[in-house]
Amino acid sequence: MTLILNTEHTIVKFNKDSKLYDWRVVDDVVMGGKSNGSISINENGNAVFKGIVSLENNGGFSSLRHRFEALNVSKFEKLKIRLKGDGKKYQFRVKTSKFDQQAYIQEFVTNNEWQLIELQLSNFEPRFRGRKLNMSNYPSETMEELSFLIGNKKNEKFELIIDSISLE
Repeated sequence: MTLILNTEHTIVKFNKDSKLYDWRVVDDVVMGGKSNGSISINENGNAVFKGIVSLENNGGFSSLRHRFEALNVSKFEKLKIRLKGDGKKYQFRVKTSKFDQQAYIQEFVTNNEWQLIELQLSNFEPRFRGRKLNMSNYPSETMEELSFLIGNKKNEKFELIIDSISLE
């Protein structure tokens, strides 16, 4: 079943009562790495994705994934993310299906202030394990997973405070 949406749709708006059961941290430990990320809700009701990225044992990334019932996104042009970062570069990733191997990716840089990041759906590039694939950009039809990833090829602490994610 695919949901059909109006011209604007909030995928998530965090608050103090938000449940995180459908959010999952996936670190490089799945490949033997030593990075360690976590998610929690802070006193202001925002999600906090934070941790340490380690290059030890060929590691180097931490990600936060959210799966949901398939959304029909064909009427939308962009994703809007309200967040506050730590001045580091992150990836925002979407998948058409939770079973897809490839993700569609755009990078953004945070600035230690609250920001509204706007990402055109048509600009999401297909990648698998960091490599750009020879296929079309995100088809903007269905979305079933989104994620944040940090992997800047260095040992570093990170913290990303997330308020909301919506489609427009």
